[in-house]
Amino acid sequence: MRFMVLMIPGVYRGNKKIDPNFVPDAEKMEKMGQFNEELKKAVTLMSLDGLQPLTRGARVAFSHGKATVTDGPFIEAKEVLGGYWMLQAKSKEQVVEWMKRCPADDGDVIEIRQVFELTDFPIKVQESARGGKK
Repeated sequence: MRFMVLMIPGVYRGNKKIDPNFVPDAEKMEKMGQFNEELKKAVTLMSLDGLQPLTRGARVAFSHGKATVTDGPFIEAKEVLGGYWMLQAKSKEQVVEWMKRCPADDGDVIEIRQVFELTDFPIKVQESARGGKK
């Protein structure tokens, strides 16, 4: 099973003002690197990355068939992703147990979501996703 694990740092929660040039603390990065190395021994680590601050990003919102783009630093959000892991593991419980060991800061939230596999859908949906009956 594949899982997308999302890090929502406490520093981004509640529309707090963030330095647009924010970079993580070196000691915290070292601890996270050690955690990731241990995680790699337990599950298949498909990818992982930290994300630049939202002040350097953009949001595209859709309403009534139209897209509206808001560029950083003007974006406001209660919860913003700070990074992610893409894992392949035996179970959600295995991922939960590993994420409980993450060297997260107070206020950080980790969300674990199983990725849909095509076989999770009814046959009709599978056929549509493949471009029609085959």
